[in-house]
Amino acid sequence: MNMKKIIWSAFTILVLAGCGNNVKEVARVADNIHRRVLTVDTHCDTPMEMVETGFDLGQRHDRGCVDFPRMIEGGLDAEFFAVFTSQGPRNDSAYNEIYEYSLKVLEKIHENVGKNSSMASIALSPDDAYSLKKAGKIAAFIGVENGYPIGKDLSRIKEFYNRGARYITLAHTRNNDICDSSTDSAGPEHNGLSEFGRDVIGEMNRTGMIIDVSHISDKAFWDVLNLSKAPVIASHSSCRALCESPRNLSDDMLLALRDNMGVIQICILSDYIKTPDPNPELDAKIAALREKYGDYQKLSEKEKEAYRAERWDIRERYKKLATVKDVVDHIDHVVQVAGIDHVGIGTDFDGGGGVEGCKSVADMKNITIELLNRGYSKAEIEKIWGGNFMRVFRQVQEMREKEL
Repeated sequence: MNMKKIIWSAFTILVLAGCGNNVKEVARVADNIHRRVLTVDTHCDTPMEMVETGFDLGQRHDRGCVDFPRMIEGGLDAEFFAVFTSQGPRNDSAYNEIYEYSLKVLEKIHENVGKNSSMASIALSPDDAYSLKKAGKIAAFIGVENGYPIGKDLSRIKEFYNRGARYITLAHTRNNDICDSSTDSAGPEHNGLSEFGRDVIGEMNRTGMIIDVSHISDKAFWDVLNLSKAPVIASHSSCRALCESPRNLSDDMLLALRDNMGVIQICILSDYIKTPDPNPELDAKIAALREKYGDYQKLSEKEKEAYRAERWDIRERYKKLATVKDVVDHIDHVVQVAGIDHVGIGTDFDGGGGVEGCKSVADMKNITIELLNRGYSKAEIEKIWGGNFMRVFRQVQEMREKEL
């Protein structure tokens, strides 16, 4: 630790010790931290709204979780916008259709950031993010959630990279041609990675594309770590020891991620943070909504928008959410098991993410306040908010440069 960090940490400790329960003073320290360090969220699903409703990131919205004005309010410097595709049929026609759709989403992200160039720019590297922060602008990164658009064509990995994507989540809620999902009701298909999936790992290492192990099965996770020459990330996952879910990582997986020099980005989707209590009222409202609208994929764009609005209202009124304290419990757990160098934050905003005290990017400083209240230093908070992820990002890039 350099002298500047030692002085800052000592200052923070003295301020907090002197202010006791002075909420305003702790908030002031948090504000100062957000001005000084790079803060990164590694997963949001906001691009779906860009495609379906023409959502403008440059405008402040009452609905949804992510836009540039609220990022500025919350002191969030960098966001990974996900090109999400739901798993569908696995044939040539479907592959081509979903590939074209994913390119459309990529184009919408570039277009949306471009028209708000006074506030943000597309970022392709850690250096870009730090430079943009220095210039007072937001860094807009791109990730691909679900390897489905790759189809069976390895060249698409490089194409997605050339179009600005910097990580690919290998699968989503169902098995695909790459690997098994952690939540496919049909059970495992490949017993981990498929043979094609093994080729995908090698190509991602060569291309410099970060491998994201969120959503994949335990066996697929272990296969990836055995094969990858580069560190990997879990862009939006949490701890199974605190919330039993196949989407979360076990302590053994956290230790393996540590040995891989990777990082888990804590997902703040409430059901992955705290096992939900029975909520029959919410369940009944959601069931009635689904019955009212039928198959979502067959709805018109106007009907989809109405469905999402009603679902948002129901969740806001009836869902019992986990809290920021619960989120930081997961950060604490990773630190205790794997160490401070292997944890970050990936909210899953606009994909279900959000807890009491942090329902949008405008609330991000509340996580920092809770970290301060628990005694984390500025240097440790800097690692959690982006330093750890950026280290992995650089290592993946360095491997790419060696391969070229």
